[in-house]
Amino acid sequence: MTQRIFGSVLVAIVAVSGALGAQTGAKKPASLGSVKIGRSVMADGKPLAAGTYTLRVSDETPAAVVGQSPDETRWVEFVQAGAVKGRELATVLSKDALKQMTRKSAPPAAGSAKVELLKGDDYIRVWVNAGGTQYLIHLALK
Repeated sequence: MTQRIFGSVLVAIVAVSGALGAQTGAKKPASLGSVKIGRSVMADGKPLAAGTYTLRVSDETPAAVVGQSPDETRWVEFVQAGAVKGRELATVLSKDALKQMTRKSAPPAAGSAKVELLKGDDYIRVWVNAGGTQYLIHLALK
C-alpha cells in the first residue's frame, strides 16, 4: 500500500513538473518581488528610468568575481510589462556578511525589499529579502 501511494505521488509530481516545463519551454527565472525606483539610475552601464519594476534572478551566470564564490553574485533583471528594461549584478549575502550589514542597517522583512539612497547621494541600494536569501543591488544615479 505504501509503495502504491508513493508511486502515485511520484507520478503526480513528474506529471506536474512536465506540464510546467512544457508551458514555459525553459526554467523560469526566480522572481524577487517588485520595487519602486524613485530616480533614474544606471544599471549595467545603461540608463534605467524611474518606475516600478519586478525583479527576477537571471539564469545567466556572471563572470567569476575575484574573492567570491559563484553563488555570491547573480544577475538580477528589472522587468516592466513583461520586458527586461535593465539588469545589474547583485551580491548574495553570506550569513557572515549579513551579520556585518545588520550592525548598521536592519534587513527588509522576509519577502520584501527596501530601496535606500546611500551616503553621498551617488548610489541607490536595493536590498531584497527573498525567502531568507539577501540580495544587494547597487545602482549609480544618472
